[in-house]
Parts: sequence; C-alpha cells; structure tokens
Amino acid sequence: MKKREKAERIRLQLAQLYPTPPIPLEHTDPFSLLVAVLLSAQTTDARVNLVTPALFARAPTPAAMRELSVEEILAFIRSCGLAPTKARNLAALARALGDKHGDEVPNDMAALEALPGVGHKTASVVLSQAFQVPTFPVDTHIHRLAARWGLSDGSNVVRTEADLKAAFAEEHWNALHLQIIYFGREHCPALRHVSENCPICRWAAAATLTKATTAAKRRPAATRSKATAAVARAPRAAVSQPAKRSKRTRAARSGDSA
Repeated sequence: MKKREKAERIRLQLAQLYPTPPIPLEHTDPFSLLVAVLLSAQTTDARVNLVTPALFARAPTPAAMRELSVEEILAFIRSCGLAPTKARNLAALARALGDKHGDEVPNDMAALEALPGVGHKTASVVLSQAFQVPTFPVDTHIHRLAARWGLSDGSNVVRTEADLKAAFAEEHWNALHLQIIYFGREHCPALRHVSENCPICRWAAAATLTKATTAAKRRPAATRSKATAAVARAPRAAVSQPAKRSKRTRAARSGDSA
C-alpha cells in the first residue's frame, strides 16, 4: 500500500471515530488559548484546565495580565510543570502583546514565534484552533503514531510535520491534529501497546513492525565486526592480565621490604 493510500485510509477511520474532535484546552478567545497552550508544555491538559479558570478570572486580557507580578502569576499556575519559567514568560508575553500588537494575538506564524515562551508547536496550535489556519502541530502522540504507522521515520518532529503535511491534504490538517491526539490517548499508548488490539495499528503498523523485527533479527550476524570479536576475546585477556600484575606486585613488595 502506498503512503498516500495508507494515509487516506487512516484519515477516514479517524474521521469515523472523532467526527468533531473538541479542543482539549478550555479557552474563550485567542489570548486564553495562547496562555493555555503555553502552560501545557510538560503538563497535562487536565491540569491546565484546573488552573486556568482562576487565572483568567483575575487576568482575562493581556492588559489585566500586565497588572500581575511574576510571583502573583506563579501562585495561580504553581502546580503546572516548569511553573516559574512559565510565569516569567506569561508576564513577558503580556508586555509584548501590548507593546507590539495592540493587545491582540497575531495570526501570523513569525509574529507568534517571536513572542516570549512561544515555540513553533504553540504557534501552530494557536493558528489552527483560534484562527483556523491550516497547520499540523506535532506533539508526542502524533510523533509516535506517525512513526508507528509508517508515515514518517520518527527521526525528529520537524521531519514528522513535513511528512504528515505531504501525506494528507491541507484541508484535513487541523482536524487530524486533534483526531490523532485523541486516538493516541485512547487506543495507541507508548507503553504496553498491543498492535493486534488497535483499530489502526492492526493493519497500518503491521508492515512497519515486520520490517523492524526482520532487521533486528538479521543485525547480529550481519554487523558482527572486529570490535565484536575483540569483546569475545576479552575474558582470556582478563585472565592473563592479573597474573602479570601479581608478579609486579610481589616485586614491588620485595623492594619495600629490602
């Protein structure tokens, strides 16, 4: 099966499972989404959704966020991972939005990535979910499943994003981002995953897993090298070496006693 054919079959199956996937981070506008996505790094969406209501009640806008000190912001988000850094970034983000964008979240990739604490994935999520700009943000679930399904080689997220954009039509990118995340959470975990029980892996990952297994079985015989042989001889060298050291030790002791 060609990659585009496999991708289309995966897309149709995901669309059946998640026809209208909700945005997991609770928000009311582009600013609250931007803040929530920034907080979600190294933190679960559920945890972010627990801390943001109180934060947004106090600081629903960039202007209101600027009125809070870093310590006050930290008090709201302390249970999130990397909270001190995120608190500093949120304070700097609010200032940057006021200084450069009239307190509006820009709908431009370069402008978003220039904001404090905003990387490519965060900018992509905001563009996709707040402004409906076609992007394909890659999180850990998407990166893992793209490799598992043979849609990318899993070398890095930049490669994965490019491969997925090439495999799927642009009009499906935004929905697929959420659909794959939900599928990864519910059906396709990183650990203790049984491909035969997975609705997609049972057919999409079969060839990929077979190739990897075959390569692993062949590798020991095919890649045996001089270094491997040297390791195999190491025990004999280890046996003879202590005897030499023992003679030197006796000689040294004789000299000490003389």
